[in-house]
Amino acid sequence: MNEESAKGRDEVTRPMCKYGTKCYRKNPVHFEEYRHAGYDSDTDDDDSERAEHSPPAKRQKLECTAMTSSSPSSSNQVSNQDEKSVPFLLTSVRGISSEFNSRNIAVGIKDILSTQMGELEASAQFNYMFDIPWLIEQYPKTKRSKPLLLVHGNQQEAKAELEREAKPYPNVKLFGARLEPFGTHHSKMMFLLYKEGLRIVITTANLIARDWDQKTQGVWISPLFPRLSESSSTGTSPTNFKEDLLDYLEAYGGNLLDEWKRSIRDHDMSSSKVRLIASVPGRHTGLNKTKWGHLKLRKVLHQFGPRPDDISPKWPVIGQFSSIGSLGNDKDRWLCSEWLQSLSTYVGSMMAKPPLHLVFPTVDDVRNSLEGYPAGGSIPYSSKTAAKQPYLTKFFCSWKSRSCGRSHASPHIKTYTRISPEYAEVAWFLMTSANLSKAAWGTLEKNGQQLMIRSYEIGVLFLPNDQDPNSKHFHVKGKHCSQEHSSSHNVQLPFDVPPSPYTKNERHWMWDVVYNTPDCHGQIWSPS
Repeated sequence: MNEESAKGRDEVTRPMCKYGTKCYRKNPVHFEEYRHAGYDSDTDDDDSERAEHSPPAKRQKLECTAMTSSSPSSSNQVSNQDEKSVPFLLTSVRGISSEFNSRNIAVGIKDILSTQMGELEASAQFNYMFDIPWLIEQYPKTKRSKPLLLVHGNQQEAKAELEREAKPYPNVKLFGARLEPFGTHHSKMMFLLYKEGLRIVITTANLIARDWDQKTQGVWISPLFPRLSESSSTGTSPTNFKEDLLDYLEAYGGNLLDEWKRSIRDHDMSSSKVRLIASVPGRHTGLNKTKWGHLKLRKVLHQFGPRPDDISPKWPVIGQFSSIGSLGNDKDRWLCSEWLQSLSTYVGSMMAKPPLHLVFPTVDDVRNSLEGYPAGGSIPYSSKTAAKQPYLTKFFCSWKSRSCGRSHASPHIKTYTRISPEYAEVAWFLMTSANLSKAAWGTLEKNGQQLMIRSYEIGVLFLPNDQDPNSKHFHVKGKHCSQEHSSSHNVQLPFDVPPSPYTKNERHWMWDVVYNTPDCHGQIWSPS
């Protein structure tokens, strides 16, 4: 029997999941053991991102033989970026040139958890998807029994499964986040408490092997925050990072995070040079309305962003993401109104609508990726949602990352930036868990009186004057640097600029569509 016939027989004999469309399991092993025919990724009309890594009716007929649970080789060394670079990193990628996995650009999860980072005493992991046995193995052997708190959004059977997975590890505690209907706990953050201090890490990767293997992901690693001395101040920074982080933790409620809140209060975070842009579920009014989502970004840019003399309406906004929600049947319903207004804000006001480019993988980007079609399982944009918003195609640009050696490493990273028309200078740069959806960023209701958010998200905003008070812009690495900007901090964008608009023959990826052209491993993609 050939491989395709064997796989076809397996599709028939593999039992149907008894939970059907209500299955909340997120363990990849479960998907291999049970079928989920008829699953609709758009049960939430506001957010297709809920389907990321969910039961895949969109299953390929043949598993890509290149997929493996092994991680990229790790240098087991921490980053050594130069002091004139924005502290933004990518994750290591297996199968690309070693120069693009060097310490000044890339880091692996074992590097992050390495003893070189500090003498670990306890940690907390906030994420959407967990593989607990795999995660434990990423810690140094001597640290695998240290207290570990997992903050998740699993419900019903998925919660019970996570509890079963955690049972063999007495040091692991679970905390379930309160969710809105159709919302997700999508934040991806680590707290690493050492004898020497505390470190915060924010990433775009789930805590499963494949997310740290051959995908493009982003990482921010904080400085080592020392403990406050009795004579020192509150340890706050000009970016308000500590206070914003505590506000974010307060939104979870409960008391399992109290110990971590105390740890944060007890450490000096005055060296932080980034601003936290987070989302928490709920309908936010009054002063809380501008604490979260795109209105938080709008508020920060209004107070501390680019000044009118340093930017013009011609500076494009670039959004780059791996999932798209339902944004409305007209670009001015949300995308080019409230959302773009927030991203086009500068000190004192908002600008007329700037050019907008949206970097999202084409079918060929997925087909030719290191993973082949299986990479598309982490890019949950469905034909049902796409049919409602055809206007998006005029903004789409393909995924290209020659500058980072990651054109074939499928993007799971999410970044947003404002860049000069020459694509050499950057006004600000945001790395976040938030995809392009109202659930993640929020949508205004009641004539703008409240902001409705469904999901937890978290990201870090890099502003030039936070890195250097005399700096107006970041300089894009790889672009010609004039003498005028020679002192600017450099930022390594994860994608190439200028962005490449789709050609007339290119189509955006949709994960519920049949693709019969074989991928780089000779496989096809056929939804079941």
